[in-house]
Amino acid sequence: MRLTFNMQFNQSLNGILNAQQRMAKAESQLSKQTRILSPADDPAGAAKVLSLDQNKAQIDQYQTNSILLKNNLGLQETVLTSMRLSYDRISTLAQSTGNGIYTIEQRNAVAFELKNIQTELFDLMNTRSADGSFIFAGYQDKTQAYVIDPISGKYEFKGDDGNRALQISPSITLSGNDSGKAIFDNVFIRFKPEVSAAPAGASVSVTNQTEFDNFYLNNFDNLDPLNNQYSLQIDAASNFQVLRNGSPLTPPVTGPYTAGQNIGFNGVDFQFDTATALPTQIDFELPAPEQTNILNTLQNYIDALNDPSIALADLMPSLADTLQQVTDTANNVDSALANIGGRLNVVDSVFNTNADLLITNQTYKADISEVDLAAALTEIKRQEVALQAASQAFTKVNATTLFDYIR
Repeated sequence: MRLTFNMQFNQSLNGILNAQQRMAKAESQLSKQTRILSPADDPAGAAKVLSLDQNKAQIDQYQTNSILLKNNLGLQETVLTSMRLSYDRISTLAQSTGNGIYTIEQRNAVAFELKNIQTELFDLMNTRSADGSFIFAGYQDKTQAYVIDPISGKYEFKGDDGNRALQISPSITLSGNDSGKAIFDNVFIRFKPEVSAAPAGASVSVTNQTEFDNFYLNNFDNLDPLNNQYSLQIDAASNFQVLRNGSPLTPPVTGPYTAGQNIGFNGVDFQFDTATALPTQIDFELPAPEQTNILNTLQNYIDALNDPSIALADLMPSLADTLQQVTDTANNVDSALANIGGRLNVVDSVFNTNADLLITNQTYKADISEVDLAAALTEIKRQEVALQAASQAFTKVNATTLFDYIR
């Protein structure tokens, strides 16, 4: 076989270039801290690394969602905690006005403080997050949650009952906000009987709200309004009975009536004037339930306190309404705070779990793809020696010619 100069030259040059390529690869593996520079280096390992990178990106997004969720819940918790303190102050102020000795000036002073608290609550119920979203407006977070109707003067909720949720793990999605409708608006106006007919001097009052609430909830008929019609009848022989839609109750509610004494029925007291002629009766009904919010409740009581003509006896029903609705709203806030606390605990737990998964992911990826420092340095040194040897061989081989043999 004839060996030409070009064949010798090219073979030697290819040896040098291959050595340089191997050395450059070893240096790239060291500088990039990975032994898989391309899928061809390790197809199975490259596929696994790609899967691990995708998993890491997903967990990173979950961690970002967790931080955002925790911030949102923390803001809502702070706002609700502040509001809870305001409800306690409202109860204290309202109870003080029922002592019967406050002058109109003192009532006005209480009304002034209640008005300031109402303004504070209005601002808190329209709290915005860092991105400008109204946290209690549900899905309508770019719309102010509560506004004042310019015609009626009532405070109205303009959001919806949606909750914006964030996913913090493959199977866990948590709400990052609570609608103000559920916390502040789902509060029933105090249940009380509505008198439709009564003799002069008669009165009807709720003396045990809890007992009457239970009666109301168990007996109100949303389908047939006639079943909500009741009457207390006293016959000429001074015996009373309670009727529902004109028929006796089951079991019957009857008994003797003594002039000047109250008749009690499921938390309600019926009082007749001693001069009332018998027979007589009081007709009353269970009105349809209505819901309101704490802002309107406060406004009604503020108006009552500022009315110089209202007597204590007329103020007491309004006071009872206020205390009941403040208590119900405070209970809603307590429930919301407990729910937020539970969600924050879940967020912390999942966040820590995801952080551990990221460490495991990184460790597994390192085992598959990261280069061993000692091995990489040794490989570079080996390829450097090989390159030097190839270079020296190239010099000697290509310096040899036919004339060297002739000499």
